[in-house]
Parts: sequence; C-alpha cells; structure tokens
Amino acid sequence: MNPSQPSRPTILVARPVFPDTVARLRQHFEVDVHDSETPLQGDALARRLQGKSGVFVAGVEPIDAALLAACPELKAVCSMAVGYNNIDVAACTARGVLVTNAPGVLTETTADFGFALMMATARRIGEAERFLRRGEWTHWSYDLMAGQDIHGATLGVLGMGRIGQAVARRGALGFGMKVVYHNRSHLPEAEEAALGARWLPLPELMAQADHLVIVVPYGPASHHLVGREQLAWMKPTATLTNIARGGVVDDAALAEALRAGQLAAAGLDVFEGEPQVHPALLTLPNVVLTPHIASASLATRRAMADLAADNLIAALTGQPPLTALNPEVLARG
Repeated sequence: MNPSQPSRPTILVARPVFPDTVARLRQHFEVDVHDSETPLQGDALARRLQGKSGVFVAGVEPIDAALLAACPELKAVCSMAVGYNNIDVAACTARGVLVTNAPGVLTETTADFGFALMMATARRIGEAERFLRRGEWTHWSYDLMAGQDIHGATLGVLGMGRIGQAVARRGALGFGMKVVYHNRSHLPEAEEAALGARWLPLPELMAQADHLVIVVPYGPASHHLVGREQLAWMKPTATLTNIARGGVVDDAALAEALRAGQLAAAGLDVFEGEPQVHPALLTLPNVVLTPHIASASLATRRAMADLAADNLIAALTGQPPLTALNPEVLARG
C-alpha cells in the first residue's frame, strides 16, 4: 500500500463463502477469512476480531455484549442469514454497532423448500424411499405407504411474515388448500382475502390444521412456542413442518408426540442445538430430517452473500445499508 494513502478498514469473513464475494470485499477492505466450517465462538472469535471494523457472519456466530466489549473497534455486523437470534441487537445498538441481515432474497426459495418438505412428510416420501432401498418392496398393497392428501386440506401457517405468506400462496393458489394462520398481528384484510386466509388463536390453529408449517422468528417469546401442550391439540392425522428455527418447537416433546400417535408425521429442517439432533427423532420412521437447507439454492445463497457484502461495504464507507436491523445507529452519525 502507498504510505500516502489512508489505511483501509479490516474485516473478518467468519465463514467460507463464495470466492467472488470475498474478492469484491477485498476491493474495499483488508479481509481476513476464517476458512474453516467450524464456527468461531467466544474467545476465539474475539481474538480474530481484534482490530476489525466489520464482520461478515453466516447466522450462527454468537455476537453478544461480552464479545462487543472485547472488540471496541467493531462498527458493523452483517449477516447473510435472515434470522438473527445469534446477535444481541440491543447490545450492538448500545455500543453503536450497526447490524444487518438478509431478508427478502430467500423468501421464495425457502417457501419452495418448506412446501416440498411438507409434501414429503405428508406423503411419506422419505419413509417410502428407505423402504425401497432396503429391498422390502415385494408387492402392491392398497395401504402401502398411504399418507395424507395436500390438495383441499387445511394449511395452518404459524408466523405470517414474508415466508409464511409465500407458503400460504402456494397452498391456496396451487393446491386449493384452506389457509388458517396465527400471527402476533392480523394481515390487512385485502391480503387475507387474496389468500383466503383466516386468523385463528393458536389453540384453534393447532386443532384445525391438517398440515402445520412453522415460520415464526425465534426469540425468548417463541422459545418452545410449540411444546407438549400445543402438540396435544393437533389431529392424529396432522403433520408438522418446521422451517423456522430450532427452539421454536420442543424437539423432545415432538418426538414423544410422534411416538404416541398424537400427530402423523413431522418434517424438520431446523433443530435445537443444531447440528446436533435429538436422538429420539433419529429413530422415528415418521420424521423427514434435513440439515437446515431451506434457502439452499445456489442462486439464493449467492443473493444472500451479495446482500451481506453490500451492507458491509455501505456500513463502512458512509452509505446507508439496505437492510439495517438497528437503523437508529446511523442517526448518531
């Protein structure tokens, strides 16, 4: 670097990401890339963030008050995920650290996957494939792997944000499903009418849904929102699909309910304590399990990474980021 030029900010890319994304960041910053899939945490993350103005995270690295206190030069935390329960936004705001996430760009891809997971669960596709691969398919039977219909059934959506509405559209417009939902606030009447959607209290939603899809954000208020009591409200023929976050569903209670026949099946893309999975879920035939891949199309993952990079570049070059979670930090100048 020419000594007469001002030094550039230094950032940490906390997980491996597309090489062209890193190359674009290098046009603006000195970039340190953590090239291991093992997430940095605690003291290891704090050490790596020394002298860094910004960090590009992937949605699992814990950013809390203790870390912020140990990294006084940090000015921006930019995530390529939409969920941000790994980031203490209030603590960041208190220290003047800007936080961004990546909403919108993954809505349709995640809804596609959620609907596919729901269908695989209802129609017992994972169970049927394992049955076939084991060589157990020897004859036709009238009830062989018979599951539950999707078309014309009642779709329950728990959490009616962007992704929830996209799931509801697929059900209502593509499969003639009756849509009921629960959310902290009602959708505007015109949006409800377009989806044919009806708000219900949570107990009624759980009781009426033939297929429940969970897309509510995770936080203290939604921890174990679906637990033993709520699962007992479901039909024994119903299915549950979770594409939200681990911890919204009590996985131990879900395993018990599935084993007891309180509901027919579950499709899970997220888990408490992931990448660990509750051992009981691994033993049940009526569960479809996927490793947190609802947004995993190449085009969407690129869009997520690009948005996080755009936000980081803006945050550290004096421009307003596109998707700030605490824009009040910007007003402080």
